[in-house]
Amino acid sequence: MLNSINDPKIDWLGKRVLLRLDLNVPLNAEGEIIDDTRIKASLETTQFLLTKGARLIIASHLGRPKGKVKPELSLEPVARRLQELLDREIIFVHDCIGDGIKRLITELKPGNLLLLENLRFHSSEEKNEGNFAKLLAQNIDVYVNDAFGAAHRPHASVEGITRYVPIKLAGFLMQKEVENLNNLIQNPKRPFVAIIGGSKVSDKIAAIAPLLGRIDTLVIGGAMAYTFLKAQGKEIGNSRFEENRLQVAAALLKKASDNQVEVILPKDHVVVSEFSKDAPTRIVKKLEEGDVGIDIGPETLSACERAIHFAKTIFWNGPVGVYEWESGVQNTLGIAKAVAESEAFSVVGGGDSIAALHQADVYDKISYVSTGGGACLEFLQGIELPGVKPLIKR
Repeated sequence: MLNSINDPKIDWLGKRVLLRLDLNVPLNAEGEIIDDTRIKASLETTQFLLTKGARLIIASHLGRPKGKVKPELSLEPVARRLQELLDREIIFVHDCIGDGIKRLITELKPGNLLLLENLRFHSSEEKNEGNFAKLLAQNIDVYVNDAFGAAHRPHASVEGITRYVPIKLAGFLMQKEVENLNNLIQNPKRPFVAIIGGSKVSDKIAAIAPLLGRIDTLVIGGAMAYTFLKAQGKEIGNSRFEENRLQVAAALLKKASDNQVEVILPKDHVVVSEFSKDAPTRIVKKLEEGDVGIDIGPETLSACERAIHFAKTIFWNGPVGVYEWESGVQNTLGIAKAVAESEAFSVVGGGDSIAALHQADVYDKISYVSTGGGACLEFLQGIELPGVKPLIKR
């Protein structure tokens, strides 16, 4: 159980609170927000603290500027959107440490809100340097972490700062994430179906292995499926696969068999002859030389839909095709609709899967949508996340 901001013993009035959020939203080339899901997910905690009269300082990262100031990765568009959603003025500052920031925090009035600039404009954030963490903690009474999406990162604003602030609490989103993901680990209702997609086995391999002891059916889609098919000795044409993960994939398939887990791999495929979004597509059962798989086929989708229909618990992370292309997204949308129609307890994580939920217009029909892709996968492995550990009641 986590130490919560809902603790009635805490008097928030006038407390200077550093609230770590995950406002890492996608932006288009014009710097406009494409998807504000993460901003909206932060509102419950933000509004609670403001209503209680806290002096609120919000910190977040955006993208991967690698320690350099990149105007295209500024949190300024986020500040504008957050201001619209909260319907109150936000003080946006163009740095996150320094004497000017220290003065603004000191002068901040109860119920007011300050948004710091992108933490990752400083290389010290990702290096988790103590001096940077101390500067973030200056004049802060309470640290609240509501950034589950960054909880697997041992960064200064996630882990380092907790050494220098006396009170460390979980926001409402953090609590929901931990509670709902624990439902997948602790006695999930069976049958339990896990759907894992995406481009690389290496990105998901560590998460799949621990799941095999708890699930009944494993659906593998996306480009990573071709590594598994190749490991089985099947022809994959020119489809992308990871040569250095073939043995690992074979071992996972054996472990699944040993655990009596049904594995659904593509039985048919949507293919192109040239890896291009405009290339004409065909549906084939057997890949031949020159074929590039970009989506699972209708027969495979039907098999997935049957497994999903009978499931009592579902976890989905990653698209089953090239979701960025209209020619490769259709059956990912089919998965989204099937999960939404299921009566099972369903958890969906990962930005691409969440985008598919929106595209299929079924976001609100999922039991729980996790804001953390990598954090979600690591949590399910049983890894103690550096952003969660300091918040646990001892």
